[in-house]
Amino acid sequence: MLQVHVLRNNPAEVKKRLAVKQFKQLDLVDLIVSLDDDRKRLQNEFDNTQAKVNAASKEIGKLMAQGNKEAAEATKADVAGWKAALEPLKEQMAKVEADLQANLVLLPNLPYEQVPEGKTPEENVVVREGGQKPALHAGALPHWDLIKNYDLVDFETGAKITGSGFPLYKGRGAKLQRSLITYFLDYNTAAGYTEYIPPFMVNEASAFATGQLPDKEGQMYHATADNFYLIPTAEVPVTNIYRDTIVKESELPIKMTAYTPCFRREAGSFGKDVRGLNRVHQFDKVEVIQIVKPETSYQVLDEMVEHVERLLQSLQLPYRILRLCGGDMGFTSAITYDFEVFSAAQERWLEVSSVSNFENYQTNRMKCRYKDATGKTQLTHSLNGSSLALPRIMACILENFQKEDGIHLPEVLLPYFGANKID
Repeated sequence: MLQVHVLRNNPAEVKKRLAVKQFKQLDLVDLIVSLDDDRKRLQNEFDNTQAKVNAASKEIGKLMAQGNKEAAEATKADVAGWKAALEPLKEQMAKVEADLQANLVLLPNLPYEQVPEGKTPEENVVVREGGQKPALHAGALPHWDLIKNYDLVDFETGAKITGSGFPLYKGRGAKLQRSLITYFLDYNTAAGYTEYIPPFMVNEASAFATGQLPDKEGQMYHATADNFYLIPTAEVPVTNIYRDTIVKESELPIKMTAYTPCFRREAGSFGKDVRGLNRVHQFDKVEVIQIVKPETSYQVLDEMVEHVERLLQSLQLPYRILRLCGGDMGFTSAITYDFEVFSAAQERWLEVSSVSNFENYQTNRMKCRYKDATGKTQLTHSLNGSSLALPRIMACILENFQKEDGIHLPEVLLPYFGANKID
């Protein structure tokens, strides 16, 4: 959530940056500033009236002590009138504050200065590419055929159990999935991230704190009886560990990683873009999250991008890194880098990770702060990234490493999978 003083200091600049994100309701900026003016005016009126009550109450005692009962009674009448005015002022203040907050949460985060302008994914900027695209043998298959031929994932039974988009991993498919998860967690913890296993459902306050509410209600599964939400990513519960917390400066940076299943009500029609593991409603993902001091967050962002890049390099997958344009960025992000892996059999790039800096947008919502060296309380910055999302990684491994005698796996997975090939 943006801070009101940011809007007040330079509303024209705020509107300019929001326009980079293709945000259309720019008049909200003026409305919020106007509501903040009303809030300040009412607060000032309330404080002045309360000060009159306090001063007059002391004066009554003095007048009574002096035996000036008539003046004391007159002052009591004034106090009664001022006290009567306080309650409606309090009600007006509460309404204005509620209106202010309701409109403030509708504003997305401001894009960082390096975010390119643009409306669509086609306008994202390729930062760099790495790895070698494989030359597949004649008769190479897309992953949705490979998983059937090698009996790795059963979509039909998953659909029977739950519904379309809920895959059932089995046998070597389940073991490969588990091997990838364990390898990703080991890779992250070796880099200093502390592992967590968080709840897979969150309450409304947690979903609000990281920006899923009110922006993404339609994308989340909602357990209405208890008002819990199934998590769309580990970012939500793990970041909320530090909601309503003042951390010590010496504790920063806080580095966390977690594996969770993720649940998303992805919209889309049938076709190559959503076939097989390309888009599912339940998927596994390993996440990395950092909470840091504001002045270090962009250095940390670069480090997290490099961290994910090295992970993809270790899997020997061809990849590219994109800096997202304003129109393709998430609501809460100040800047986002997407990682895509080349799917050789499909001959297309598939997104497997996003690494984002939210600056203090999330931490302002969840009141995650620290005391600096001067004792001043400041908001932290939060960042997160996929390290990595499993379905498309598995799809690309199956497609890119297929040979006529089977699927040869990346060498780094041998200690986890126990074999270097699926045949």
